[in-house]
Amino acid sequence: MLQKLLALTTLILSTASFADAVTVKDVLDREVSFNAPAQRVVVGFYPEDYMAIGTEAAYDKVVGMSKYIWQARPANWEMYVKHRPSLDQIPGIGRVDTKTFSVEKVISLNPDVLMLADWQYKGLGSDIARLEHAGIKVIVVDYNAQTLERHVKSTELIGVITGQEERAAKIADEYRKNLETITQRIEEAGLPTPKIYTEYGSAGVNEIGYTFGKNMWGAISKMAGGDNISAPYVEWWGKLNPEQILAANPDIIVMTGYESAGSKDGMIMGQGVDEAEAKVRLEGFKNRLGWSSLKAVQNNRLFGAYHGACRTIMDGAMLQFYAKAMYPELFGDLNPEAAYKDFYQKYLPVVPEGTFVTQL
Repeated sequence: MLQKLLALTTLILSTASFADAVTVKDVLDREVSFNAPAQRVVVGFYPEDYMAIGTEAAYDKVVGMSKYIWQARPANWEMYVKHRPSLDQIPGIGRVDTKTFSVEKVISLNPDVLMLADWQYKGLGSDIARLEHAGIKVIVVDYNAQTLERHVKSTELIGVITGQEERAAKIADEYRKNLETITQRIEEAGLPTPKIYTEYGSAGVNEIGYTFGKNMWGAISKMAGGDNISAPYVEWWGKLNPEQILAANPDIIVMTGYESAGSKDGMIMGQGVDEAEAKVRLEGFKNRLGWSSLKAVQNNRLFGAYHGACRTIMDGAMLQFYAKAMYPELFGDLNPEAAYKDFYQKYLPVVPEGTFVTQL
């Protein structure tokens, strides 16, 4: 009995010495104090980012997660589960956007920390107080805003939660330098700013899909030196009228997609997608009513991008993609698809194969 008590005391002391009390400010400037690295974590969003920054071992401490955002990319999810089957056993907590998020489930998992996206935190409203009253520390991160400040801050926060501050600083610095290189080249060149339109193309040729204003692809296109034609009409995401697209007459069009689409001619991109098929889908958008008059169509400047590669610290490769699409003479040395896979090779235990960027 004495030996068991000594062993238990040693375990408690070693755990206490491993986790230090820290206070951080999250992306909403909220002060949160907790013991880091956290020993029990619920991941509300950004599951790949959590692994890339915290290492695969960080998932030894994940006791719950909102799985849908990962499982919505089935090939990606299956790749990870094949590598690490225990991911499939992590309890799900539901979704904020469909009002299936279970506060009771999260409390029952007894986490030290619940990491939420900004939009999730705001969507939960008064439920946040219930979670905090249960002793759960809520930390808010945000890659959706697609700003350098929030990308860096979110990466640093995940580094503290997982005890990987140095790794987080390295990843954040690489992202910052990538953006600085792109920005500096464009500023020094002094070229005209091209007009660009991005659309999530799942609905297909006959239905205008969602576009993006000041976040996600809209922000990426602006950061990469473009004039986003959707910005005057869409704050976050929404649809333009066909006439608005024709009147703006973009120089470049980017259609984004996942591995499957909502229509037989919808845009597909991603893991396991053959580039020839992606190009066939992309070519089809030339046949939209009135699009033959657009400069982007006339000059064959239509591009495809993987929708799963934005709102993440991995989207530095997509910054390169947009910069090269808009300024090919400045960025001929960049290989965005290779950059996307290189991030996986450096920071994740698996590397996807497929088509993540393409052009006609």
